[in-house]
Amino acid sequence: MKDQRTIHSKNYKKGSFQNLSLTPTMAPDVSFFHILKDMFRRPKSIRPPHIIPSVKTDLKSLSSKEPLIVWFGHSSYLIHCNGKNILVDPVFSGYASPLSFMIKAFNGSNIYSADDMPEIDLLVLTHNHYDHMDIHTLNKLKGKTKNYLTTIGVKRSLESLDIPSHKITDLDWWEKKEYDDHLKLTATPARHFSGRGIKRGRSLWASFVLEMEGYKIFIGGDSGYDTHFKLIGDTFGPFDLAILECGQYNTSWPFIHMMPEETVQACLDLNAVILLPVHWSKFALANHPWDEPIQRVKHAAEQKGLKITAPMIGEPIMIRKEQLNEEQTASDNYLQKEWWRLDL
Repeated sequence: MKDQRTIHSKNYKKGSFQNLSLTPTMAPDVSFFHILKDMFRRPKSIRPPHIIPSVKTDLKSLSSKEPLIVWFGHSSYLIHCNGKNILVDPVFSGYASPLSFMIKAFNGSNIYSADDMPEIDLLVLTHNHYDHMDIHTLNKLKGKTKNYLTTIGVKRSLESLDIPSHKITDLDWWEKKEYDDHLKLTATPARHFSGRGIKRGRSLWASFVLEMEGYKIFIGGDSGYDTHFKLIGDTFGPFDLAILECGQYNTSWPFIHMMPEETVQACLDLNAVILLPVHWSKFALANHPWDEPIQRVKHAAEQKGLKITAPMIGEPIMIRKEQLNEEQTASDNYLQKEWWRLDL
C-alpha cells in the first residue's frame, strides 16, 4: 500500500520512483540472458586471492573534534565527530543477498559486527538494496540507535522491524533534516533504482549532504554518472570529502553504477577536495577483478590532480581543515599504502 509521502512525491510517476534522466537498468543491446551467461562465466579474479588486510579499531573509544571516518568495506562506514556517531548503510551479516549462501563477503573483509559499533546517534540508509540495507544488522543495532534517516518508502520497512516511527525520518530529494545546530542532512538525487525482489521503484534512492561541525561531506550511496553531481556541487559545494562508489560496474549496466573514471569526474563536479572511493573490497556483484576499481580510480585521480584516500577496512582517517587547505601534489593523495596489492 502506497503512503501519502509516496503519492505526493514529484519523483513518483507511473507507479514507481523515477530518476532525473532516463535510466535503463541495462544497456540497450544487452539482454537478461546475456547477463546470466556472464554470471556463469565469472573469472576467479573477482575475489581476492588472499585474506584482505584490515585494522580492528576500538570504535567505542573514538574521540575527535574533526570528522573521523572508519570504512567497513563496500558501502558501510562510520562517521565520528565531536561525540556524535553516524553510521551509513551497515551490512555486517557477511552476505549481501536474501540467501546467506549467496554473495558472501570476501575472506577478511567482515571483521566488524553490530556488537563492535558504539552508540549510534544517526543511522543513514541510502536505499533498500541488500548490499546497503541488511535486516539482520538493523535488528542487532536497534538497541543502540537513536535516530534513522532514509528515503521515502523505506520507513515502512524499518517500522516492520518494530523500530518506533518517531525515530525515523524519510526524505524526498532536496528535503532536509536538522537534528541540532551542528548536524544537518539534505537528501539529494542519485541515479539508481530500488527493490528487494521482482518489483522495483517502490521506494526512493538518494545521496545525502552531511553538514556537521562546520564540515560538508557528500554521502553518495549508489549512482550512475549524470548531471546531478554538478547540480549538487553548485548548490552545496565545496565539499571537504566526497564518499562515492567506484566498484560493481559493468558495460552491461552503465547507467546505474559509475565506471571508476566517472567516479573521479563526479568528485570534481561536486567540487570536493578529497575522494573516498567505496562500494568495493567486500562483495562481488560484477565481473571485474576485485582490486580493479581502486587501481583505476587512483590512476584517474592522479591524471586529474585529485586527492584520494584509500584506507584499509577499519583504518580510521581524519579530515582536518588545515590539511584541506594545504598545497599538496596529486602523488600525496592521502594514501596510507597500497594495501590491496596482496601479491607483494
